[in-house]
Parts: sequence; C-alpha cells; structure tokens
Amino acid sequence: MFQSMHTSFPILLIVALGGLISERSGVTNIALEGIMIMGAFLGIWFVLGLEAYPYSNFTVFVIFLVSIMFAIALVLLTLFIIDIIREKKQKEKFKVNLYIKAGIVLALAVLMTLILRGIQPQKYFIFLMAMMVGAGVGSVYAMIHAYAAVYLKSNQIISATALNIFAPAFSIFTSRFVRNSSNYNIRTNVRIAEVPVLSKIPVIGELFFTNTYLTLYISLLLLGLVTIFLYKTKFGLRLRACGENPQAADSLGVNIYRTRFIAVTLSGTLAGMGGILYVLPSKAYSTTVAGFGFLALAVMIFGNWKPKGILYGALFFGFMRTLALYYREVPFLANLELTSDIYNAIPFIATLVILAIFSKKSNVPRALGQIYDQGKR
Repeated sequence: MFQSMHTSFPILLIVALGGLISERSGVTNIALEGIMIMGAFLGIWFVLGLEAYPYSNFTVFVIFLVSIMFAIALVLLTLFIIDIIREKKQKEKFKVNLYIKAGIVLALAVLMTLILRGIQPQKYFIFLMAMMVGAGVGSVYAMIHAYAAVYLKSNQIISATALNIFAPAFSIFTSRFVRNSSNYNIRTNVRIAEVPVLSKIPVIGELFFTNTYLTLYISLLLLGLVTIFLYKTKFGLRLRACGENPQAADSLGVNIYRTRFIAVTLSGTLAGMGGILYVLPSKAYSTTVAGFGFLALAVMIFGNWKPKGILYGALFFGFMRTLALYYREVPFLANLELTSDIYNAIPFIATLVILAIFSKKSNVPRALGQIYDQGKR
C-alpha cells in the first residue's frame, strides 16, 4: 500500500504547491481541478501523437511550441541567475534587449525542434515532453483566471469556478466529437521496477526505490525548489508580501498586479503538470482527474499554507486515497463488506473532518481573496 501511494502522493504535493504559490500572493485559486483536467486532456493527445512515430506535422508543431516554452524558461532562468550573482557583487543590473531575447529563444527553439523530431519515442522522453505540455497548457489556462482576478478585479471564486465548469465540458465534448469516446489509453509505461544500487538498501530501498514512478522524485524536487523560491529569493519575498499587506508592498515599489499575475500563472504551471502526471502512471484517462484538484486544496489548507505542512498533508491524504482503492488488503475494512462507493468517499470524508478540526488554527494569508485597488490605501 505504501508503494501504491507513489501515484497519488506526488500529484497532491505538486498541485497543492501550485495552489500555495497563488494563494500566498493573495489570489484564491480553486480552479486547480479545471487546470488539471485541461493539462491532462491536451497532454494525453500529445502523448498519443508521440507514440505514433514517425511524428505527424501537427506533433512536430507542438514539439516546436514546447521548445519555445522551454527556451523562454531557460533564458529567463539564465538572466535571473546572472542578476542574483551581480546583485551579490553589487554591480549594475544586467539587461538584455527584448529583440535579443526573442532571437535567442527562437534560435534555441528551432535547434531543439530539429533535435527532438528525430528522436524515437522512449518512455522517459515521452514523460518529460508530456510534462512540459501539461505545464504549458496549465499556465495558459490559469492566465484566464489571473487576468480576470487581478486586472479585471472580478470575484476570484466566480472566475475560478468558471474554469472548473468549462474544463470537463470542453474535454468531454471535444473527445466525443473527434473520437466518439471520452476514454483514452496509452502504451507508455513510466513505472520504475527498481533504481540501481539504491533499491538494495534495506527497508528504504524497497519502499522508495522499488516499483515506483519518476513522479515521486520530481515532486520532492519541486518541493525543494518552491521552498527556496518562496523563502530564499527576492521575488518570493515580494510575492508573500502581496498576500499579507499589498498596500505596504506597493509603497515600497512592488508591482502588485504583475506579481500576482505571475504567481497565478506559476500555480497553473504546477497544476497542469499535475494533471498529466495523474494520467501517465495509470495509462488511461477518461476526461476527469477524480477530484484531485479539490483534494490538493484540502492538502494546502491542512498544511497551513506552508511547504513543510503541505508535505505532511499530501502524505496523509495520499494514504487516505490509497486506502480507498486497496481496502480489500486491510482485513478489518474488507470484513465490513460495504460497497466500494463508501470506501471511495473516505478521502473526502477525511477532508471534511480534518478541515473542521484545523480550521481555527489556520494561518491564512491576510490579504487572500481581497481585490487590490491601487487607489485605495
């Protein structure tokens, strides 16, 4: 059962971290479920295209779009690191002309496309490419919520709910219109039978490095990166300030609108990634993510809007989810002879109980859900 948690725990952790980034900036994001569905839906189409080697022109075009996204991220990360180094050395901020940035991105994207289009589909290549597609789709979809909530100053709950309603309807309608079916099956198997050397470690090797998935290690890596991003970088400090006291942050020159927009977009990146990571281990998709987006919200609240707490929450809710699926392995639960629907409700019942217990001790960002108006102080 612990090994079975390797499928649910990473998804809850990644998506909850996405929600954390958005809500620490002051924007409520209950659209995680809808973003996951969109990331999974468009991501699995891309996986099917990669499996049908040689690639079609449309698949190559999507590879080009993914390459652009990766090149943009690489250029921005490089400039960010250069700025940090120069800031520590107290030198003038390094600036690059926008046209030079665009030229570098386009050159990198074309080069990557030429390389990737000739690679035959191996399972880890498909895994990484699908993960980037899910992240890109999630980012774009979350921008709708970001623009509505930040710049249009609309009600954050309503705009997020609209995304949650649209995503499953769009995926079901499109699937049945194009394929006459809303069920997808893929051949790619991303399970790792055993990690060399590490799987031989007593107890730990069997639990963490045998019959596991790459998603487990990626989620732990992202946990570390998000923690560093929020607590060890200047932008992370500004982001948290936007969620606690945006008026004070604005008085110090922080662009509240831009910071919140970026935070919600990053939230969509992780949620979209979580959507496709939900699909790949199961090798099947039926236009739903089984409520993982809402469970991730519960994990975030249980974790008190802190990465460490989210880790514990993901472990707990991941165990509850696994228990609902493998209740027959527990003699006490199997002897009760209840219907499977009752066991499937266990994670959500646990959600209600936990939230009722810990709601009074929650450390909610003080400006969460508040529409910021620069004209009011």
